[in-house]
Amino acid sequence: MFKKPYFQHKNALVGEKATVGAHTRVWAFANIQDGAVVGEHCNICDGCFIEKNAVVGDHVILKNGVNVFEGVTLEDDVFCGANTAFTNDRHPRAVRRDPWVLEKTLVKKGASIGSNAVILCGLTIGQYAVVGAGAVVTKNVADHEIVAGNPARPLGYACHCGRKLSADYYCAACRKQFLLFDNKISLKK
Repeated sequence: MFKKPYFQHKNALVGEKATVGAHTRVWAFANIQDGAVVGEHCNICDGCFIEKNAVVGDHVILKNGVNVFEGVTLEDDVFCGANTAFTNDRHPRAVRRDPWVLEKTLVKKGASIGSNAVILCGLTIGQYAVVGAGAVVTKNVADHEIVAGNPARPLGYACHCGRKLSADYYCAACRKQFLLFDNKISLKK
């Protein structure tokens, strides 16, 4: 009998044409559809749904009840808190008279999204950005930017470790210094 390179709970559904990387764990009542791609060393918790053509990178954590729909790409090292909701249709209707337009969403490397956040379609969440719990994200989020609220608003910048940077872009937790230039933040070399 063929042994899968990943763990699948007996109550999880993984489509035969889904791609799931080595050392990934797929827990109870998760559903990964045919055509979905999930990377290596991921943790797909109870009740998650990953739709066809969605892409989940390596080392991604999806806590319970996260829905990743077609058109959503999560790069490596992304964290999504419980019940994170992504959308892929700006004008949803049960009955359509016009063609459906898929709007893609990109969550870049190392970003963290808090529980119960809603991410509208057609947006990019930057590298190492932090989206607060319960936020409704209606605009792009810059690299390292921290946003929260409804609608989500900027509250500062985050270090690679996830802690908020001081007013002079210093991280007291890991002692990294960042620079802000032309509205972009980068690690001081």
